[in-house]
Amino acid sequence: MAVGVAVVLDAAFKEPPLAVHPVRWTGRYLTWAGRRVPSSPPGRAVVAGGLAWAAGAATAYAAGLAVSRAAARLPLPVRPVVAGVALWPLFAHRMLLDEVAGVERALASDGVAAGRAAVARIVSRDVSALSAEEVRQAAVESLGENLSDSVVAPLFWYAVGGLPAAAVFRFANTADAVWGYRTPRWNHAGRIAARADDVLNLVPARLTGGLLGGRRVSWGRLRAEAALTPSPNAGWPMAALALRLGVRLAKPGVYVLGAEGRPVGPADVASALRLARRRGWALAVAAAVIAGVRTRGGRR
Repeated sequence: MAVGVAVVLDAAFKEPPLAVHPVRWTGRYLTWAGRRVPSSPPGRAVVAGGLAWAAGAATAYAAGLAVSRAAARLPLPVRPVVAGVALWPLFAHRMLLDEVAGVERALASDGVAAGRAAVARIVSRDVSALSAEEVRQAAVESLGENLSDSVVAPLFWYAVGGLPAAAVFRFANTADAVWGYRTPRWNHAGRIAARADDVLNLVPARLTGGLLGGRRVSWGRLRAEAALTPSPNAGWPMAALALRLGVRLAKPGVYVLGAEGRPVGPADVASALRLARRRGWALAVAAAVIAGVRTRGGRR
């Protein structure tokens, strides 16, 4: 029931107000702590970064646990509403779909420059020289990767461990986005943040790949394509989309997925969006069922 409340809120309002969004609070903590974590020497940076990450993760867990316990003391009909409101900002299905759809709208209405500006909102690569096809490639890749990070993983961890687990995942994923870079500043200080996100995404990324690939993509082929990317996780959902749609997805000098596929066109972006929407809803139903079974089992 709580998942249903969160899904309805996500579909209706997309995101809660920024002032009360937990990801914003997480960002403020990471900025504050990041100024105090040294970049060297390597050992000291890893330890300091790890301790700062652990403090943030513990706070996220405690917040999720406090909300869960508070909800458990409320009248039965109110409990899932409170839990659902708390779960809502921990995943972002509608926002992801809207951002990717916005890239195609920008390309169609205002051309490549507008498409580049739109896709720059959802990818970290340099987009200044991308062609229209490359803009669509980047949008589809981001759709797959972020479906795992922003939808599947939070709902998976909620099903496994309730609000505390989902809150820890959202903190870890945000910390990786802020600290998890192989730059002189974060190569050591952000190592724990990057590794923690990798570990927490191991199952969700493969689950996302399986959901997107479905029966049309064999597990062996999916695994082989996913291994072509340097990330232990991001390749799974991206490869699934490439193989399922029959398109070529590439990041120059880094990887090529579905090498024999056709160029990504507008119809492929639309197909990818439909697939991500349906699989996201299906996962929400599954997460709701599993969470309900877990909760009833805990009461016994």
